[in-house]
Amino acid sequence: MKRAAAACIALLFPLLLCACAGGGRPAPARSAVESGERQFTAPAEGDLIAVFDTSLGEVRAVLYPDAAPMAVENFAGLARTGYYDGSIIWRSEYGFAVQGGDASGAGNGGSTIWSNQPYPLEASAELRHYAGALCAAFAAGGESEGGNSQFYFVTALPGSVDSAMQDELAANGYTESQIAAYAAAGGLPYLDNTDTVFGQVYAGMEVVDAMACVDTVQAEDGSDTHRPTEEDTVTIYSVTVTTYPGPAAGETAAPEATPAPAE
Repeated sequence: MKRAAAACIALLFPLLLCACAGGGRPAPARSAVESGERQFTAPAEGDLIAVFDTSLGEVRAVLYPDAAPMAVENFAGLARTGYYDGSIIWRSEYGFAVQGGDASGAGNGGSTIWSNQPYPLEASAELRHYAGALCAAFAAGGESEGGNSQFYFVTALPGSVDSAMQDELAANGYTESQIAAYAAAGGLPYLDNTDTVFGQVYAGMEVVDAMACVDTVQAEDGSDTHRPTEEDTVTIYSVTVTTYPGPAAGETAAPEATPAPAE
């Protein structure tokens, strides 16, 4: 797969200074992250990408089929069948992640292209849970443990990986470049060997952050999971898997409903 020639290219997280819509939480001020790490390298022509058309705007992520082949194959296969069309972001955790991909909207189900059989963890030392990472959500425990259709975007805040955590990463063999990227972007390094990273947002991170800022309610099961309120439902109209640079902005947007003719 081709890579951009420049060694260090900024991933353009727009600087967000306004409050998040709905939830009243402050939108994180994300500066561009300059790093030689793969996830902060601009996509090259022909790279596989996913375009998410949502009720809050468009998100674009580059996919990594060489590093996470089963996760990408499953996600892309489901997207091409329209599995994600009309689904919702069922979990919204400010400063942590937003999660979707369960067609039922309940968050306790999912599917795969392999007759619903789960697929294994594909942890890669090359891909990390930086803010903006697109990850496969894994079922917890039991015979069903493994990946399915569910995915999440990391919405960790800048500064979330503090100096103490950076020291811990160094002690665990992380490179200086990876530690610097975590320090700049924020992230969830404790998930690096737990869930599969299979993509990274390169455009529309402000939309992902807006998903994390909506009003939420705690799950009825008493867990610490928070779901968007009915009034702040975030809908995924479609997911288009194509190659970079992909369609022009707005070309994948759902058409506006045509008003019914007056009787």
